[in-house]
Amino acid sequence: MAAAAGEEESVERLFESCREVPKWTEQITARALVVSLMLGFFLSFIVMKLNLTTGIIPSLNVSAGLLGFFLVKMWTKALEQVGVLNRPFTRQENTVIQTCVVSCSGVAFSGGFGSYILGMSKQVAHGLEDAKSDLNIKEPSLGWMIAFLFLVSFIGLFSILPLRKIMIIGYRLTYPSGTATAHLINSFHTPQGALLAKQQISLLFKSFSASFLWSFFQWFYTAGEGCGFAAFPTFGLTAYKNRFYFDFSATYVGVGMICPYLINISLLLGSIISWGILWPYINSKKGEWYDAALPHDSLHGLTGYKVFISIAMILGDGLFQFLAVLFHTTYDMYTKRRQRDPVTPFSTSGSNEGSSHSSSSDPTLNFDDRRRTKVFIKDQIPSATAAVGYILLAIISLVAVPHIFPQLKAYHIIVAYAVAPLLAFCNSYGCGLTDWSLASSYGKLAIFIFGAWVGASGGGVVAGLAACGVMMGIVSTASDLMQDFKTGYLTLTSPRSMFVSQIIGTAMGCVIGPVVFWIFYKAYPLGDQNSEYPAPYAKVYRGIALLGVEGFYSLPRHCLSFCLGFFLLAFAISAVREIAKYKNWWIFNYVPSAMGMAVPFYLGSYFTIDMCVGSLILYVWEWVDQRSAAVFAPAVASGLICGDGIWSLPSAMLALGKVRPPICMKFLSGANNARVDAFLSG
Repeated sequence: MAAAAGEEESVERLFESCREVPKWTEQITARALVVSLMLGFFLSFIVMKLNLTTGIIPSLNVSAGLLGFFLVKMWTKALEQVGVLNRPFTRQENTVIQTCVVSCSGVAFSGGFGSYILGMSKQVAHGLEDAKSDLNIKEPSLGWMIAFLFLVSFIGLFSILPLRKIMIIGYRLTYPSGTATAHLINSFHTPQGALLAKQQISLLFKSFSASFLWSFFQWFYTAGEGCGFAAFPTFGLTAYKNRFYFDFSATYVGVGMICPYLINISLLLGSIISWGILWPYINSKKGEWYDAALPHDSLHGLTGYKVFISIAMILGDGLFQFLAVLFHTTYDMYTKRRQRDPVTPFSTSGSNEGSSHSSSSDPTLNFDDRRRTKVFIKDQIPSATAAVGYILLAIISLVAVPHIFPQLKAYHIIVAYAVAPLLAFCNSYGCGLTDWSLASSYGKLAIFIFGAWVGASGGGVVAGLAACGVMMGIVSTASDLMQDFKTGYLTLTSPRSMFVSQIIGTAMGCVIGPVVFWIFYKAYPLGDQNSEYPAPYAKVYRGIALLGVEGFYSLPRHCLSFCLGFFLLAFAISAVREIAKYKNWWIFNYVPSAMGMAVPFYLGSYFTIDMCVGSLILYVWEWVDQRSAAVFAPAVASGLICGDGIWSLPSAMLALGKVRPPICMKFLSGANNARVDAFLSG
């Protein structure tokens, strides 16, 4: 009876009775690529805006899956109404769209436009007195950015490709995001799921429209610096000066609805510690700890404390996460080897049909797993393809990357590409266990190593940042590919179609990402702390590069002590969280995230207020109707993020066209208002 009940609940039984699995060449369709291109451009704008404001980017997989489903359904319905026969929309095609879109918009993040690329620019180097020679500055340019991304974004795909069966079938890693996305897509293509998806899409577009119109309305009041609703002193003018206020951003209200409660509380806690206590105290030491005449953005003044203490916390948390994932990976592989799982010792070549077949007919597996394994191993991708692709791209990079960055020599690239596959495997395996990608941690490590190797006189700052780009490009795309293989495995999508769609999406992103960044770069002063797009991580990454090439002696007084203290604090907080999680202690749900605390140290508190408002909305919604909130809150949040994010496109176009808003709405104290009135009347 139990077995029968399990068979009744089988997802693949339900789909087996509906239609056959299409061939891999039929899963990649022209309409899927057109929809992917549209959504990739759309979501790249959103990711870029988030990149250049706070650097906190939620998962957009749900948005990509929902919007892809909606657009293709709308496409097929329109063709049916005019009497044109159209092929059915399958979950495999939906998976291809989602993979293509996420890999495209993912380049907008892993491409480093808000971190290492912008960190090379003169705008971010302004105020950083060290290493300002021409060798340590490289201005962004559309040509070299596109070329560089094409060089580093594909090699990660080939580095991890031979291990797909070991990771997905042999070790059966969970890849939580990939698994969740697969379940979402599977549910869309059942009759009940299609109805629910329509309701979610309806709410998404309502919140999208409201968010877009609200951003459009706010624009009319932003004629000057410090104008508009974003400058509303919610908690008073003194709190506003210390960057505590609600800026009416629909984007971060939506992000707050998606992010866990604990992350938002951690952000608020970090804001209170830094902008409420630490920075006012250090500012009171002006003239004693640092020169009072320094410009506000000098790393030898208060900004130095903000940047390097933030870096220390990020590195402390990153180091612990790296060690924890390394331990989890080693221990998990050790236990699996000791258990001598018959599925584990797969050959990574394309000729292991015998062992693969036996795993697909393993009686210990349920029907779903047997069917999924059979489909996953059906379309082989020869390991020779991966080896040839990796070697060919590496040879091209040996010539091309030093041409783009003369500070990096061919032997630097050889070392990076020799180490990268190992790091890609570690990151992909750890991501499969914890859903946590450490690509940025590997990138920061590369900044230190290659920056110190080249030295300041040889352009070590740019060399370190470029090496960061190489490492992040390889490691990030490798873990993304494995996540997508997991999604494909659970939706019976061929590995070949997944790999091809990943390549197509990455190629789209290598062009769309730089173009979108270029629009922002030409329209706004990126990297300025007081601008609309402060790009906080750009200065953080350049600060890490400066530490690598110049050492710690350039830090302001007592800054190193503060950095060491907060580094240890972050490491300790992360350790307590990990132990509490392992021991299943109740305090796990109350231990803050060190990374979350570190983000507002440099940027300020305004976006943390927005995100806490998002958490409050979600909390009230769950209190009123928990089931409705669980189903529809992600769609509403995605609409808020997308509407405000897509407004960036017309807003940037207006800025490029020198079209200024007509009104400036500012808030003054009573005394200043009296002076303004007196001046105007005089």
